[in-house]
Amino acid sequence: MKATLAIYDMDRTITRRATYTPFLLHAARRLAPWRLLLAPLALLTLAAYGARLVDRGRLKELNYRIFIGRRVSAERLEQAIESFADAQLRTNIMPGARASIARDVAAGRRLVLATASYRIYAAAIARRLGFSDVIATETGLDADGRVVARIEGENCYGPSKLAMIEAWLRREGLDRDAVHIRFYSDHISDACVHRWSDEPVAANAHDRLVRLARAEGWEIHDWRR
Repeated sequence: MKATLAIYDMDRTITRRATYTPFLLHAARRLAPWRLLLAPLALLTLAAYGARLVDRGRLKELNYRIFIGRRVSAERLEQAIESFADAQLRTNIMPGARASIARDVAAGRRLVLATASYRIYAAAIARRLGFSDVIATETGLDADGRVVARIEGENCYGPSKLAMIEAWLRREGLDRDAVHIRFYSDHISDACVHRWSDEPVAANAHDRLVRLARAEGWEIHDWRR
């Protein structure tokens, strides 16, 4: 009998709103409120991304550095992470996503969160929702164990997300042919993972993914209503 997995994207799949910028602002308020004055610099990084001078991963690193700093102790950051995760559970989780998660648990599926968000806070949200595993963008550590702005490895987005899921399966000793995978995401960037999964679900999807899902015969769920 095959093991069964339910793999979920996070931002706008489980959550109503994206979490990355709110996390940076929350952490800045908790750790160094004066950094909020640097917000105009974040507009410059967005302009650089729009002009294709930096990619998504570098954009994340730059904004992390603006609002949190080059490096911060894990202990200090942990307090901001936990309070942020609590706030997300109170205000930013769609009831339909909670119901879907509950159904997957009842069906015996192993819950896996696969998100482009940083693990440092995505794991705290996942733990509160009952996920046993998290695949996410990793932060680096300096020689003193402080969390730094640099991404460790790949930004868990698009084809890199699929590669990271496959690497996780190998680490867990799970052969792809021996598992049945149900995958939920809202965004076209995850279409490669949808196609790779056994049960692709377009959840709260934007128009491009809805059109693709209809053409491919995938399930379409809307948890926003």
